[in-house]
Amino acid sequence: MEHVIYNQLSYPILTYTVFLPVAGALLLLFMRNATLIRLTTLIVTVAAFIISLPLLSNFDKTSYKMQFVEKHEWIPSWGINYFIGIDGISILFIFLTTLLSVLCVLVSWKAIETKAKEFHIAILILEAGMLGVFVALDFFLFYIFWEAMLIPMFLLIGVWGGQQRVYAAIKFFLYTLAGSVLMLVGIVVLYFKGGNTLDILTLSSVRYPLQLQLWLFMAFFAAFAVKVPMFPFHTWLPDAHTEAPTAGSVVLAGVLLKMGAYGFLRFSIPMFPDATRFFMKPILILSVVGIIYGALVCLAQKDLKRLIAYSSVSHMGFVTLGIFAMNSQGVEGGILQMLNHGVITGALFLMIGIIYERTHTRQISDYGGFAGLTPWYAGFFMILTFASIGLPGMNGFIGEFLILFGAFKAQKVMGVLAATGVILGAGYMLWLYQRVFFEKTNPDWTSGHHHVRDLNLREVITLVPLIALIFWIGFYPDVCLSYMHSSVEHLIENMNTSAYAGKDGLLARHIMESF
Repeated sequence: MEHVIYNQLSYPILTYTVFLPVAGALLLLFMRNATLIRLTTLIVTVAAFIISLPLLSNFDKTSYKMQFVEKHEWIPSWGINYFIGIDGISILFIFLTTLLSVLCVLVSWKAIETKAKEFHIAILILEAGMLGVFVALDFFLFYIFWEAMLIPMFLLIGVWGGQQRVYAAIKFFLYTLAGSVLMLVGIVVLYFKGGNTLDILTLSSVRYPLQLQLWLFMAFFAAFAVKVPMFPFHTWLPDAHTEAPTAGSVVLAGVLLKMGAYGFLRFSIPMFPDATRFFMKPILILSVVGIIYGALVCLAQKDLKRLIAYSSVSHMGFVTLGIFAMNSQGVEGGILQMLNHGVITGALFLMIGIIYERTHTRQISDYGGFAGLTPWYAGFFMILTFASIGLPGMNGFIGEFLILFGAFKAQKVMGVLAATGVILGAGYMLWLYQRVFFEKTNPDWTSGHHHVRDLNLREVITLVPLIALIFWIGFYPDVCLSYMHSSVEHLIENMNTSAYAGKDGLLARHIMESF
């Protein structure tokens, strides 16, 4: 196959990375001691992270082709294969997923007392599902991983969440399942229209009739827009974040929200380029509305977790804005910002979980004066605040810069409106920091019984990798951008060679005639 490079290594590295967590989960079934369960889970997640690192060092940055490919017959009568591989769009998310999984185990070390075995099994199965989505090159395999993620995430929210956990879990499940069902219909249609195959690369090379592209784009859009989540499909997110345990919030913000944007890049744009061009402006508008709406709602929040949850709506609006700007700067900025958001927002949810363990409240009004009480905590939170608002020298800056550059290049008005979201973002994050760390200290936190402790060594170790990534990507963004150049250029080139590239008026007229 001309679009793949078979595994460059002597062992199936992707299979090991994806299924090691599954093997770890099976091992946990035979354990009873909670400490041993936590230690085993940590070892398994660290091992998966270490195993995945050669992907970065052995990746050919000059090629857009799928690399480390493994392909074996699975259900030959239906043309279904065990077909996996990665390219410059997906490789960074393998790294992010394996890293955040380690940190989720560390942050939950003392936070999860009940049903520890079941909790850690859910974490490992969730990790395997997320990794599988990023490597699957067969639609049947992809859909299994896509749906497999729902079950452990549903359990994390519904079993170990807050007071409204059942409501939040069911809402999360119904929203994501509804979109997934429509995507399944689209996959079935592609199977018959693309030559009775579920090979994603083969289906991406077929040019479908325009009317079919429009219907299929909308079917896939239903699944991906909910997962991002784009405005107005976002209403499940604040409830899920608020009620989820810390590890659940970290995974949800760090990886699961990226699945929708990844779906646009892997399926919607390469398979339906003409439909993408037709829906480009409406999606840019929805992205800008999400940026401004999410930021304004953040200003009204009284709950720490809910504020960061709504900030995700705003930040992911930047991601879709960059992707659908459909130029190299915007798309690369969108992919980089997906990684940045996972690092920054994942770390913010870690910070909220750490302070919640001490205070058992997330109401912003209950805090105050924490800069004096917990100086290390205040310092780490300040770094994350500056990264979130895009301070130069940190990773959030370069991602937003590229996205706004691409947006201005595509639609100047959208670029101007999106830039207001940067200002609003600085407003709600700095105001949050002021209220938590510099306003009058709540006497409850200085009493002997409720004295608030600063970060301990385990918590510092959990946060340091993410802080290091913030500065590393901020000062050396090409470390990440170099992986995606060839794949993004290939994606844009395919868009520009579609039937109606540069013919918006003709495209619109043809669409009206086709209906």
